[in-house]
Amino acid sequence: MKRGWKNVATWVGAIIVGVAAFAALFAPLLVPHDPFAQDLGKRLLVPFWMEGSDPQHLLGTDQLGRDYLSRLIYGCRISMMIGITVTIVSGIIGITMGVLGGFLGGRTDDVVLFAITTRLSLPVVLVALAVVGLLGSSMTILMITLGLLLWERFAVVARSTTMQVRNLDFVAAAWCAGCSRFRILAGEVLPNIASHLVVVATLEIALAILLEAALSFLGLGVPPPLPSWGLMIAEAKDYMFFSPWVIMIPGVCLFVLVLGINLLGDGLRDMFGTRTDP
Repeated sequence: MKRGWKNVATWVGAIIVGVAAFAALFAPLLVPHDPFAQDLGKRLLVPFWMEGSDPQHLLGTDQLGRDYLSRLIYGCRISMMIGITVTIVSGIIGITMGVLGGFLGGRTDDVVLFAITTRLSLPVVLVALAVVGLLGSSMTILMITLGLLLWERFAVVARSTTMQVRNLDFVAAAWCAGCSRFRILAGEVLPNIASHLVVVATLEIALAILLEAALSFLGLGVPPPLPSWGLMIAEAKDYMFFSPWVIMIPGVCLFVLVLGINLLGDGLRDMFGTRTDP
């Protein structure tokens, strides 16, 4: 089996993620219309492949007459922003705990293991629903909540790989050279476990995007009128039997983006020769 960049699936994933990142970065320049502008006279226009479509709205309009293509592009921006931000927050927490536990061992490692076990006992969706329900729905609260709930995979991988690296010769040489503990962790340990953590990061981005879509679908994620894909699916469910494309388009986009991130993550895992299973 071909591995890494020799695998077609890896290139497919990289292209999907690249297109999504491009759309997210340059969304204001790519949208043909204002994604928030409403025109009830043009509500539920069909997309270009259906009879009776409007060439000014290639993917049609939603129930409020907002251009669907524009909202999809901005929705991609929101999904990528949430996925990356949540991964950064959870990565900082998980990597710090995992590296300290794996390197120091002893009671520090016991505390880290206890924290990981406690986190694994908490249902992410239910806790997120409770927090967002109590504090209100906003992008900031959503990102912080998910970031504080999705760090355990980083911690598990960072801990296990740090325990493997800490006994290697170059770490012993750094100790003998008089390097400080911080210098060894930052200069010797982290660079040698970074490839494993990159793979975990791709999986966490996909998971964060799915959780945001699920919470937005339940009405406790990104607040309207922001064009989150999950919120678009939620708003379209009342019209799915009469205008099925309004729920199909954001659903397919969400599926393709998550698939692309996972394909890229699998390719990176094969290329680095890592395993991310706890």
